Amino acid sequence: MEPSAHPQPAPGARHRARDLGIVIGRAATGPFNAITDVPGVRVGHTTVRRQPDVHSGVTAVVPDTVGPRTPLPAGVFTGNGYGKLIGTTQLTELGTLETPVLLTSTLSAFRVADALVGWMLRRPGCEEVQSLNPVVGECNDGLLSDIRARPVHEEHVRAALDEASGGPVAEGCVGAGTGTVAPGFKAGIDTASRTPDVGDRRFTAGVLVQANFGGTLRVLDRIVTPRSTGIDADGPTLAEETGSCMIVVATDAPLDARQLTRVARRAVFALARTGAAYSHGSGDYAVAFGTRPGAGAPVADAEPGPLFEAVLDGVEEAVLNSLLAATTTTGFNGRTVPALPADRLLTALAAPAPPRAR
Repeated sequence: MEPSAHPQPAPGARHRARDLGIVIGRAATGPFNAITDVPGVRVGHTTVRRQPDVHSGVTAVVPDTVGPRTPLPAGVFTGNGYGKLIGTTQLTELGTLETPVLLTSTLSAFRVADALVGWMLRRPGCEEVQSLNPVVGECNDGLLSDIRARPVHEEHVRAALDEASGGPVAEGCVGAGTGTVAPGFKAGIDTASRTPDVGDRRFTAGVLVQANFGGTLRVLDRIVTPRSTGIDADGPTLAEETGSCMIVVATDAPLDARQLTRVARRAVFALARTGAAYSHGSGDYAVAFGTRPGAGAPVADAEPGPLFEAVLDGVEEAVLNSLLAATTTTGFNGRTVPALPADRLLTALAAPAPPRAR
């Protein structure tokens, strides 16, 4: 998978991978190349910035029909459990999702979960609900944001939920990705989708990634570092105790909870393609849910190979998109994390590959 011929982008311009001719995988994308290509899935962001010290926010992935009376089949996989994925135990036990999935900053996760419960209890059909399992994931954005300020409040959560929409998804330094960092570069929130054929049926699988992990970036199996792209390599890097990556997968394939857990595993496995280190302090999680559990015959266990591949490719592309969409950010204590320059990335990919060590 090589980048196709493409005019060099203007320095500093932000792009998605496909804008640069970087195509990952074989399956076609949905119309927006986003998790919102899955019917009935919406995304909303609230970005919280107070210059210079706060760069945070919340992102909501909202399935239209989800609720405690109408749960959706779901699975979760933990690559490394150094994180605060609220709602994990019940989701694992019952294999069902009762609420939207929200993403935020580590120390704001508990406040976000409380706000999500309040929002849900006011929804039609929840008047008599006495038990609810909010699902909220987090990444540590403390390198660029004053994380102890816990800047995400109830009104931010409600805005992300109420304003969630289909169609194109805002990318990069927005919502829960406002302060995140991934292998040496400014990262953020991003998304991708694929439409694989599974047997004689075609389904859509969409992913959304909150990228915030350590390691050495790989693009099309080439190592890309700040130094290799001509950026000062002496700036701050993500310490292993402040990592994490949250992945949300949605699909309209009729999968049960066990099968969706298999899908979630592939989403976490895909991070290895991008150079993730899965370090001690990195909480690496994926939540996968189905939007149409009763739509046609269930997918047989021997059939979902193309769906697995679609999720692997989608996560790899979403991580790269998050780096390409983000912008250089100066934040807490004057720390600056550079964006990945698209023009220099293409130059690095076009250079001859160094010989492999023997």
